[in-house]
Amino acid sequence: MPQIRANGIDIEYESFGRDSDPAILLIMGFSAQLTLWPVALCEGLAAKGFRVIRYDNRDVGKSTHLMDKGVPNVGQLMMALQTGAPVDAPYTLGDMADDAAALLAALKIERAHIVGASMGGMIAQLVAANHPGKTKSLVSIMSTTGRRDLPPATPEAMAALMTPPASDSREDRIAAAMRTWRAIGSPGFASTDAELRADAEMNVDRVPYEPTGISRQMAAIVAAPPRNDVLKGVRAPSLVIHGVDDPLVPIHGGRDTHACIAGCEIVEVPGMGHDFTVKLTPVLLKHIAEFVVKVEGRAR
Repeated sequence: MPQIRANGIDIEYESFGRDSDPAILLIMGFSAQLTLWPVALCEGLAAKGFRVIRYDNRDVGKSTHLMDKGVPNVGQLMMALQTGAPVDAPYTLGDMADDAAALLAALKIERAHIVGASMGGMIAQLVAANHPGKTKSLVSIMSTTGRRDLPPATPEAMAALMTPPASDSREDRIAAAMRTWRAIGSPGFASTDAELRADAEMNVDRVPYEPTGISRQMAAIVAAPPRNDVLKGVRAPSLVIHGVDDPLVPIHGGRDTHACIAGCEIVEVPGMGHDFTVKLTPVLLKHIAEFVVKVEGRAR
């Protein structure tokens, strides 16, 4: 996969489809590499006549890891947030949205459909709000506005997400990944153990273990102010896709996002949790493709 310099960092990316086709930018979530966007989804969207770009966010995968920014104490940040004290992070979700916009510019893409999942949905929301000239449409998947009084993740889901591997060995990292996806996964579209292990092996073997970037990404999420007000200024056609059975970002986050954006559409998927499985991919492909094709038709 190629790399390109954008916003002062090196960004690893992969492109599907023809360069001349309308672009879709896929932004992945917390601690997740670009490979979590299913190839079947990327190829399916490309077959609909789109250039599909997935990339590693800063501090994950093969993009730049900002080691010089230190390792924040996420527990202390969460305690500060609860007490109303100021919360500082090495960088912000807005900085990560700037990465996305700069990647498009570096690839000489004037505008794109911005699609984000989980933390990537938060980033995509800020691309739409802060870079409207780059945004043809917004698709926010399994994400939230960050409003403080929304229902939180279940304790089991949060524990699975935040518990590190027992060691940095390959097998312990694979086991931790499988444990996390079982805890937050889709009960109606569940992966088999073989599928879980194959995905875990692919991601563990792709890059060396480097956990400090995960802390910096989590600090950006914790420090981020609610986006309700900025979302009210989004004018791009928008779609929210959210699982009814999401234990990590409950569906109230998707509904709140939908309520903030004028004209926003929403698709609630029973049985969907907080993952991308083989069984769920056709559902996501259908809804994303129908939406972006419709937006392109309006533009023409």
